[in-house]
Amino acid sequence: MNILAILIPVALLLGAVGLAAFIWSIRTGQYDDLDGAARRILIDDDPVDRSSD
Repeated sequence: MNILAILIPVALLLGAVGLAAFIWSIRTGQYDDLDGAARRILIDDDPVDRSSD
């Protein structure tokens, strides 16, 4: 029973840390553009010169 006195505050602390990290990520714009990164990886930045073939 004494272990519950330790584990409950630890669980609440870890939940609070997770909630703070989630709020921080929303405020810094981590979820603003979810599709942009997935599309940018497919686009080449440098055009390929095909005249040398």
